[in-house]
Amino acid sequence: MKSIDLSTEISGIRFSSPLFTASGTAGYGDTFLSVLSPQVGGFITKGISLKPRAGNPPPRICETPCGLLNAIGLENIGLEAFLREILPLFKGRQIPLIVNIFGESIREYTEIATRLSSHPEVSAIELNVSCPNVKAGGMVFGKDMKTLFSLVAQIKKETPLPPLWVKLTPNVTDILDFARVVEDAGADAVTIANSYTGIAVDVDHERLTLGNLTGGLTGPAIKPLSQYAVWRVASQISLPVIASGGCSSARDVLEYLLIGAQAVQIGTMALVRPDIFSSILQGIETFMERKNLTSLQQWIGHLYEKNPRE
Repeated sequence: MKSIDLSTEISGIRFSSPLFTASGTAGYGDTFLSVLSPQVGGFITKGISLKPRAGNPPPRICETPCGLLNAIGLENIGLEAFLREILPLFKGRQIPLIVNIFGESIREYTEIATRLSSHPEVSAIELNVSCPNVKAGGMVFGKDMKTLFSLVAQIKKETPLPPLWVKLTPNVTDILDFARVVEDAGADAVTIANSYTGIAVDVDHERLTLGNLTGGLTGPAIKPLSQYAVWRVASQISLPVIASGGCSSARDVLEYLLIGAQAVQIGTMALVRPDIFSSILQGIETFMERKNLTSLQQWIGHLYEKNPRE
């Protein structure tokens, strides 16, 4: 069996594999550390805000056909507790840590990013401007191009390092316009994309199911929509793209990589199958052997070598 290089590089950071956890699906990493393996290229925390958040009222989760609606509302322990209790656990760990952050103002976002930047354990920051389940922040920033530009530019001005990734919402007219905005503002990479806003209806009790009324749809049902967004962005901008949305198999990941994603986040299906990272990576290796490929870089964006970008 020939040696296959499954590593990928984003924003100057080398990842041993293209598989990342998706924010919110593996907590802060404290309980996940015992099962972290080489199959996971990067760990992305659940969203961290300046102050602790209680999140939305229950019910917060509802299964849907081929998917999951969630309305957690960014419940988290806050920055102080994260720095004190969680970050030290990653000291000396080989897996790169990406901290997803959330604020209700540009000042809050900037303060969180600035304080995280002084900790070498933090490899990158993922800016959450796309959560559909909160009343302040979230998509308030991600759906207004002028505000989004100001936010990213201000953080990059005050915190040039670590690299800044921006997680965009698909709940806009054209996600490409917003990707171009964050590129112009100085972002280092873009995550495409967060969940799609939806509802679940309880006919027995004649009400909406979720306590927050609306939730974010994730899981296999959204894969074609998210792939369209990734394809549209990866083919038009120069920033690295991290894909997120509906992956449940090696073939799903290979599809995202083929259309230009440098890495793929696994979220909902990792809740169903905790061993999914290992099985997906094995599937990628088998596929590459069959294709006679020795490096993942030979496959990433290969679609555009066969069909050049416009």
